[in-house]
Amino acid sequence: MNNYFCRLATAALLSLLPLQHASASTEDTAADVLRVALPAAAWGMTQYFADDEGSTQFYYSFASTIAATYALKTAIHKNRPDGSDNDAFPSGHTSMAFQGAAFVQRRYGWKYGAPAYALATYVGYSRVNNDHHDTSDVLAGALIGIAASYWFAEPFYGVQLTPTAGLNGMGLQLTAKW
Repeated sequence: MNNYFCRLATAALLSLLPLQHASASTEDTAADVLRVALPAAAWGMTQYFADDEGSTQFYYSFASTIAATYALKTAIHKNRPDGSDNDAFPSGHTSMAFQGAAFVQRRYGWKYGAPAYALATYVGYSRVNNDHHDTSDVLAGALIGIAASYWFAEPFYGVQLTPTAGLNGMGLQLTAKW
């Protein structure tokens, strides 16, 4: 029953996230939809694969992405390029989109992750192109979403090759799960 409640609450949260009013731009509308659709698809994949462990990892990843994004927005107060308000840094649209894409890629592989990353990249592009964010806002949002998913999600099956970076260098990490 508790697991059912968590799934229902997550679905409700994702469906109730406010979509901003698009100002006659199809790019804005697409970004508004994709920022919700990518995390929803990631969560949906955990349901499709009956992946309870992945579902829990998704909850942690999504919640930490939202918390980090809005904590930084509240603390930094960076003005948007279009002058509409002062919560530009980091991009919430981008952090949510990249959280979903990175979760799918990390958990289920590049077969599903590559198209998800392409859509998330489009979200970031549209936010800069329509003067809602600077490139740094979008890059920070993408980093938050990717970092949260990589921190919490583990590969569901198979072999994964992951780039790594640290103070002493960069490399590749090979992970296998049977």
